[in-house]
Amino acid sequence: MNDNQARMSAYWKKNLKTLVLLLLVWFLVSFGCGILFVDFLNNFKVGGYPLGFWFAQQGSIYAFILLIFIYVIRMNNLDREFGVNED
Repeated sequence: MNDNQARMSAYWKKNLKTLVLLLLVWFLVSFGCGILFVDFLNNFKVGGYPLGFWFAQQGSIYAFILLIFIYVIRMNNLDREFGVNED
């Protein structure tokens, strides 16, 4: 394996690690907060609504948008680190 292949392999490992972590957060927010932990979260209120309901209706959307921004920032940094950026 030459140096370029080793660099690209390291790039994809970091890329996949980022994807797995963000997908885990996505799963915990959507399935965990919206379905599994809804009874516990409903003990708390946000704007007069149960927190579990809020996560299922509004909070998960905010979390998904935040995940998109985190992914873009992380991938731009990763691209610059490995010299594959489009700048």
